[in-house]
Amino acid sequence: MTDRETLQVYETRAEDYARMAPGAPWETLQAFIAALPEGASVLDLGCGPGHDAVHMMEAGLRVEAMDASPAMVEMARQRGVEARQASFDEIAGEDRHDGVWACFSLLHAPRADMPRHLAAIAGALKPGGRLGLTLKEGQGEARDRLGRFYTYYEEPELRALLEQAGLRPDSVTRGRGTGLDGTESPWLCVTAHG
Repeated sequence: MTDRETLQVYETRAEDYARMAPGAPWETLQAFIAALPEGASVLDLGCGPGHDAVHMMEAGLRVEAMDASPAMVEMARQRGVEARQASFDEIAGEDRHDGVWACFSLLHAPRADMPRHLAAIAGALKPGGRLGLTLKEGQGEARDRLGRFYTYYEEPELRALLEQAGLRPDSVTRGRGTGLDGTESPWLCVTAHG
């Protein structure tokens, strides 16, 4: 289920978010693209305004994008991205994608729902397919100053969740960034394969 308060923030602040968010940490996105076969099929899960999807398309990947926010879907479409409005519970298909890119999106799902979402991703990936997952690093669940819901993860827990879903973690990249609420926080990007 999509958190309504979080969704409302993205609806009302979509333009602000699109201006301040250049997309994924560049090195993580480039490594994800480089690990995929030429012309790979990718699901951009929680695509936002489509920044990352555009980079993947420019690299020759076939991108399907989804986001729970109608405003974000519309912005992505304006950039030429094939995007649809959908929640994490609508991840569909078996052996459908070479890659799933979930950059700062699944962090809005409650911790209790993460195993279900990761299992759906694992099912949607073709054998050997790759996941790029970026979340905020830390512990617990909380709302930011704008009211958005976040679940924070540390590496051991995240690795265990991925393994339980049948995904094998590869690399971990860390960094810090400032979000829409103006707060700087640490993030981690884990790549995994099926």
